[in-house]
Amino acid sequence: MDATPSKQPPAGWGMKLLVGAAALLVLVAGAAFYLASKKARAPESAGIISITVNADSCDPNELSVPAGRTVFEIVNASKRVVEWEILDGVMVLEERENIAPGISARLTAKLNPGVYEITCGMLNNPRGKLTVTPSAQSAAEAARPPTTAFIGPLAEYQVYLALETEDLIEATQNLSEAIKAGDLDRARSLYEPAREPYLHIAPAAQRFGDLDAAINALPDYFEKREQDPAFSGFHRLEYGLFGQNSLAGLAAVAEKLANDVATVKERIRALKIAPEDIAAGASKWLAKSADAAASGVSERYAHTDQADFEADVAGAAKSFGVLRPLIAKASPDLLARVDAGFKAANASIAALTTGADAGAARAAVAADLRQLSIELAKLNAAIGLD
Repeated sequence: MDATPSKQPPAGWGMKLLVGAAALLVLVAGAAFYLASKKARAPESAGIISITVNADSCDPNELSVPAGRTVFEIVNASKRVVEWEILDGVMVLEERENIAPGISARLTAKLNPGVYEITCGMLNNPRGKLTVTPSAQSAAEAARPPTTAFIGPLAEYQVYLALETEDLIEATQNLSEAIKAGDLDRARSLYEPAREPYLHIAPAAQRFGDLDAAINALPDYFEKREQDPAFSGFHRLEYGLFGQNSLAGLAAVAEKLANDVATVKERIRALKIAPEDIAAGASKWLAKSADAAASGVSERYAHTDQADFEADVAGAAKSFGVLRPLIAKASPDLLARVDAGFKAANASIAALTTGADAGAARAAVAADLRQLSIELAKLNAAIGLD
């Protein structure tokens, strides 16, 4: 505590100051009460709407609020106990009863856009008008489907993942058998058909970081690149089948790949997918696909980039497809943009060439895939999942 003496104003001056402050407080309080009883939006705190119920009317008698949650403060300026109601036709939406004379009471109401009536004291008094205008909150809530609306899309997507995983297991097994049988040409012909089901489920399977690295990692991510002992999966087979034109050492790689995709099946079966994961996974995977198109390093030996990109888009299209009915209702404009995005991406992929214009063609694919990824990233917000 500071023991240093401070200057004190004269006692008479202090008393005058206190009296003046008290008088000012009385004036401020009186003005606040008057404004609270006269203005619809004069809040005691932010967001509170004040209504005064007089003997024969409300003041204000008409008011407007945005849709959503609103706090009303009802001031009873009459000489009788009153109630205040918000009515939709004959239905009472909200009410505050037994407000004694000279007392105020608060009512919190969550209202949808529309025009409602308010009671003003005695039941035979004229009713007031409450207009609730649309707001960002009400628009978002209107767009948000009920939880039950996601049951069908989730079930359909889970079935799709299960069926594609079965195709992946079968195709990978066929590839492994061709390699073990020493049939290079057949193994080469089965390489891309085995990859495609994995790319279809990649929007979900990419969450399994350990398996995705074992199944789909490029040599660029290993210290010794193609010669690294940890390099495995599809791209290790690609390097042997197309880069070295040899089956040497590939039997063990193919067997491990078959085991890894079997584990994918188990993980997919146990995977708990939330509604927001469907669009988010597709968006993220197409962003990776766009990076691959821009870098030009994918399928550098097999030169099956076009088929890869087609499979990437097909998997994302399924994700979008299961959500399509919800998007169509919530945001027709976004639906149109996503449809246009898929059309543009498929067109640029179809136009891929290996000649002098290959760089420009890949750049076009990358740009279209990236834009499609951006549009897909907006789906969750459109259907109230963000």
